[in-house]
Amino acid sequence: MGCGQFGSALAICIVLMIIVSIPVSAQSPSLSDCAIERKNGIKACKGVIFGQFPSAYCCKLVRTFHFECACPVFDAKLAALLDVKKASKVLRDCHRAVPRGLKCGSLYFP
Repeated sequence: MGCGQFGSALAICIVLMIIVSIPVSAQSPSLSDCAIERKNGIKACKGVIFGQFPSAYCCKLVRTFHFECACPVFDAKLAALLDVKKASKVLRDCHRAVPRGLKCGSLYFP
């Protein structure tokens, strides 16, 4: 797998954990909570990088992750690695709706 392909798949994996997530509590997560969520999500969903369907645990994390934890890290460079259509499909596979016109960092979901 080429670097470009791996980068795109990794970006999709990361997006799974951060896009369209609804906070599970009224309180915003701390920086350390966000770091833990990102680390756990990437570890649980790493199979997606290699074209596997997301596991039940990966999907659970996708459905409960706080969007404010990672949207700020999606700068133009990282967003360029992502295929938004593929990321949207994986989110739907995890039963996560993608609102039309969603903007998360430099990512835009039409």
